[in-house]
Amino acid sequence: MPDHDYVDPYLASLYDAMNPRESSGDFAFYLPMIMAAESVLDVGCGTGSLLHWARESGHEGRLVGLDPAEGMLIQARRRDDIEWVHGDLSTAAWDSEFDFAVMTGHAFQVLLTDDELRTAFSAVHRALRPGGRFGFDTRNPAARAWERWTPANVWEAGEVRSWNDAGPFENGYVSFKTTYESPNWDAPQYSESTLRFLDVPSLNGFIEDAGLVVDEQYGYWDRTPVTGDGPEIVTIVRRPLT
Repeated sequence: MPDHDYVDPYLASLYDAMNPRESSGDFAFYLPMIMAAESVLDVGCGTGSLLHWARESGHEGRLVGLDPAEGMLIQARRRDDIEWVHGDLSTAAWDSEFDFAVMTGHAFQVLLTDDELRTAFSAVHRALRPGGRFGFDTRNPAARAWERWTPANVWEAGEVRSWNDAGPFENGYVSFKTTYESPNWDAPQYSESTLRFLDVPSLNGFIEDAGLVVDEQYGYWDRTPVTGDGPEIVTIVRRPLT
């Protein structure tokens, strides 16, 4: 399911039902890295499901979730043994505090401008301890995922149905409209989003400019290499020791 800014608390409450963590390849991929780190920052944490899972799995260190959507954080705050922060990387001020940072669910793609990307990578570099790592994922533009974001593909959670209607790929961007409907509502609800798609050379250029180093890069959650039309670009970067 494409990503949205779930401001509305009710729509946010449906997110986990539409995106169960047990079937999420990204959560299973990142969880061992989180469990191995003493302090973790989840950027765009959403409902907090990944950090909830880490606590349930026995993580005893510092866990911090950052998200700009208050509706999502209402769901996240069901656990009070995790720090929840309303904001984004442009407002972050952590300094060498985290061993691992993560950005799941293709949330990286809501960074639309070069300046937003530079600000985000700079903030992550600053937040990580020397040697700390940052894992994130973005869809491979060659896979053309947006061609499947059509009203023919419907998600259901309880009595709510949703679907997307994506526009064309233009200069690295795709905009789409999401419709939500329920027999309990007087009218459907809508959200509109735009995502940016970067290829590997462009992505790695931003990483290098931020003073970060690519440690690992995969084309899918099974750690297969990035291929021409593989679905994902999964990247683990590191803040150098010096």
